[in-house]
Amino acid sequence: MHFFPSRNITMYMAKLFIVRSFAVLMMLVLVLMTLDLLGESGKILAVPGNDQGDVLHYVSMRAPQIIARFLPFSVLLGTLIAFAGLSQNSEVVAMKAAGLSAHQILAPMFVASLGVALISFTFNDTVVAPNTARLKVWQAAEYGAVAPDSDVRNNVWVREGNDLINAGNVLGSGDGTVLENVRIYLRANGGVRQVVTGTRARYNGAAWQLEDAKSFDVATTTETKPGSLIIGRGITPDRFNYVKVDGDSLAFLPLMRAIDDLKAAGRRTDNLEGILWHKLSGPLSTLLMPLLGAVAAFGLARSGALFLRAVIGMALGFTYFVADNFALAMGNLGAYPPWIAAWGPFLLFFLIGETVLVRTEE
Repeated sequence: MHFFPSRNITMYMAKLFIVRSFAVLMMLVLVLMTLDLLGESGKILAVPGNDQGDVLHYVSMRAPQIIARFLPFSVLLGTLIAFAGLSQNSEVVAMKAAGLSAHQILAPMFVASLGVALISFTFNDTVVAPNTARLKVWQAAEYGAVAPDSDVRNNVWVREGNDLINAGNVLGSGDGTVLENVRIYLRANGGVRQVVTGTRARYNGAAWQLEDAKSFDVATTTETKPGSLIIGRGITPDRFNYVKVDGDSLAFLPLMRAIDDLKAAGRRTDNLEGILWHKLSGPLSTLLMPLLGAVAAFGLARSGALFLRAVIGMALGFTYFVADNFALAMGNLGAYPPWIAAWGPFLLFFLIGETVLVRTEE
């Protein structure tokens, strides 16, 4: 048995699915962008010197975010609209009478949705992520002039074994990195045994030369002033370069590298790993929509409840989006492992959709 129906039916189903999905997406983006501008255009134009060009600049950065967020929902609605039309015209009945199974009828939509998922992933990486980064910087400046990037990073923590190093300021990069207002907590048996402070630390290629050093022994409550100390052997300057990583503002590979660097610095990365995996599971959620919306296509000849079945399909899709957001929130709180937070809802609803389809139609 062939997995796909005939070439004509395959092209017809795929075209029907894609046209309706992107038509719904265009409508949603137009409406939601208009509503968003009602709230933000006043803030943008309230800044002296801003004009219509700045509003359009905001649209160019905000619209990709809306597209990325609502693309899976648009695919769900496009699937329901396509299936409702096919069922109303008895085309599904004709396909089944010709010997096609439910999975063969859905196969063209699965392939088309896989193409949409690839486009979505590429779009998110190349357009959405950089525009999100720029928009957040502009919003932080309250839509005013954006200050040039500073080379100073503040309040940076690095863990090495049991010990913690805190730098009040980190200047420069590479071997020219300089730490200011340095504080080192040397720990043993779950407690702090010694605190070392210094005004400045410079990297000498293998370790850090701490200037104006002072050492406080917790057990004896005595302070010594060695003046200069060598600290942090094996700690490279790049471990002080990552202060805060915004996963939504980075593409997949840069985020993966940032996570590796943060792990090397001894920092928790569970929430970022959840975002990283969701950059894959999010676009792939379009694969679920034909499966969840299939309830609107089959069984109509028996029940005639077209509207009810469309509502059931929409409810399944909405439930998936709610479960997906809930799992991500739990992942950010550390309640779920990153892999489960990103892939759990996808796998769960794939099994639900397949179970419903097989039990009712196969």
